[in-house]
Amino acid sequence: MSATVPNRAGAEARSEVALPPQDLKTAILRSQEYLLSLQKPEGYWVGELIVDSTLVSDMVAYHHWDDSVDPEWQRKAVNHILSMQLPDGGWNIYYGGPPEVNATIKAYLALKLAGVPVTDPRMLRAREVALSLGGVPRMNTFSKLYLALLGLFPWEYVPTIPCEVILIGKWFHVNFWEMSNWSRAMLVPLAIINHFKPTRRPRNNVTLDELYPQGFHERDLALPPDPDRLSWRNFFLWLDRLHKFAEIFAQHNIHPFRKRALRKAEQWMLERFEGSDGLAAIFPAMLNSVIALKALGYSNDNPILKREWEQLKRLQHETENDVRIEPCFSPVWDTAITLVCLRESGIPADHPQLKKAAEWLMSKEIRFRGDWQYKNPAKVEPSGWVFEYENKWNPDVDDTAMVLLALRQVPTDNPKKRDESFQRGLKWMMTFQCKDGGWAAFDKDCTKNILEKVPFADHNAMLDPECADITARILELLGYEGYGIEHPQVKDALAFLKSHQEKDGSWYGRWGVNYIYGTWQVLRGLRAMRIDMTQPWILKARDWLESVQHEDGGWGERCNTYDDPVFKGQGPSTASQTAWAVMGLCAFDDPDRPSIRRGIDYLIRTQNSDGSWTELETTGTGFPKVFYLKYDMYRNTWPLLALATYERIRKARNAQREADFEKAVGLARPALTSTATSAVP
Repeated sequence: MSATVPNRAGAEARSEVALPPQDLKTAILRSQEYLLSLQKPEGYWVGELIVDSTLVSDMVAYHHWDDSVDPEWQRKAVNHILSMQLPDGGWNIYYGGPPEVNATIKAYLALKLAGVPVTDPRMLRAREVALSLGGVPRMNTFSKLYLALLGLFPWEYVPTIPCEVILIGKWFHVNFWEMSNWSRAMLVPLAIINHFKPTRRPRNNVTLDELYPQGFHERDLALPPDPDRLSWRNFFLWLDRLHKFAEIFAQHNIHPFRKRALRKAEQWMLERFEGSDGLAAIFPAMLNSVIALKALGYSNDNPILKREWEQLKRLQHETENDVRIEPCFSPVWDTAITLVCLRESGIPADHPQLKKAAEWLMSKEIRFRGDWQYKNPAKVEPSGWVFEYENKWNPDVDDTAMVLLALRQVPTDNPKKRDESFQRGLKWMMTFQCKDGGWAAFDKDCTKNILEKVPFADHNAMLDPECADITARILELLGYEGYGIEHPQVKDALAFLKSHQEKDGSWYGRWGVNYIYGTWQVLRGLRAMRIDMTQPWILKARDWLESVQHEDGGWGERCNTYDDPVFKGQGPSTASQTAWAVMGLCAFDDPDRPSIRRGIDYLIRTQNSDGSWTELETTGTGFPKVFYLKYDMYRNTWPLLALATYERIRKARNAQREADFEKAVGLARPALTSTATSAVP
């Protein structure tokens, strides 16, 4: 493994680090100026979401399915895919990771469709890697369905995604609304596609026979059963076979519920196009919806299809020799984080750029009762914020919490409007607390594990479970707002965090990589709640963070921790993860602690002259084990917040020492109280 190995002995050996205040001040100033320069004229910030090669590969395959290949665009796509090929010939799903079967075969197919000869050394290496990973049979359901669209995988072995699922009401234990928000958005169009099976062979008659270890026509490609004959997986595999039998009748229009289910699925999609930048405003759902519309008979000049295609094209970044595709846009999330960083680092609350950002965030409040109402029937005024520009059906808890953390710190020209928006968002967010005390991303109590056993659930995202990082961020907000530990919802949240702590003291990070992310956010949330930070279970988290600090003073962790926790805290040092760790340690209000000083020193040393930081690693999580992303803003926002947090507790400590000294020599004045955790507007 090429990652820097944590070395606690090295950390102790370099415990004395001099941090001239001027260097810290300069680093903060540079960072502030850099971030302010990135603001868009409308008032928001947005960075690119950098992902693996699969999105471009999928788009190449789509154009061949649709017979709409633009040779110049395809040339750029080929350049992009080849630029991400690993030395061994495969493609990975996160920076520094090993080759992954879906990414590798998708890339190989895209290159082959684009005309790259199979005798090309790069293709030969890719083929060898793909076969070593198990070949086409090891791909996930969604990937196999895309292959089936091109006639490259038999439909009979693609797990059925029945349209009828959308008809099952909430009265049934397992129903449509028990699936995660993003799964619903991906599966509805896929169910339509699954019904029509609109296979179109590419013009160049490409095949993938060479990527079937035992040949395309010789191997049983069915999903393997569970060794336990009475398992839920085997039940659903049996049900899948039953669905496939029923498909025979559906194709002849004699399936009792299929027509109704198709109409319902189509209507569900059309409704959710409204007020959104494409279906759910995420690439997989948007691409699936375009294919589904075409399968339903929508022509290319249909305004609905044209709009969806234009929204999909917006995700592309095309240059002279390259094309990249984002999975979605992140303006609300990026703006809220940047606003918090700038404000807490000392930019005045009435700074015009901050006020403009706050006004923009307020304009993005969702005043619509979207899909969240099915799992959360609370009689609460609709509110909330989304991750993207427009996605009115799907406000989420994490973005809402981050926006509220930002809005509370910046006044606007209409304070009454801001306060009303803030209170609406807070009340709305509070209704999403789950039964066990935690908060999830989009839905409430979306945790029926049985759904993970269905054959098409191998994208590892069927559920939306409560997570420590979101729960702790909400506690941070509640702490700043004056909620105490005796508040019933706070007590439940604290119990949730305590029960989900790992044995070594860390916390799992659902939306950031990984244990460093989860642990820092929990510690920051606990401190904001004015918890006694000397409790053993909390000190254990501090000890864990310090145990994985690298010799260079930084912290790093790779996505392989989602596959095997033995790698937790291991990976090249990064600016964002170092910032998270430093902020976690700063929750103990000890600026003189060697680990903190060395972390701050790392951030100052690695800052670029323009105030930015450089970061190659993938530190954002989409679907653990399946899809990761690099938030380009993270390398610049979180380090500034870490520097500002350290500066605040350092000043508070110095002020307290001065007060103690004056008291000792008879110049007593009122004692100062640390404001290190108050995030005061």
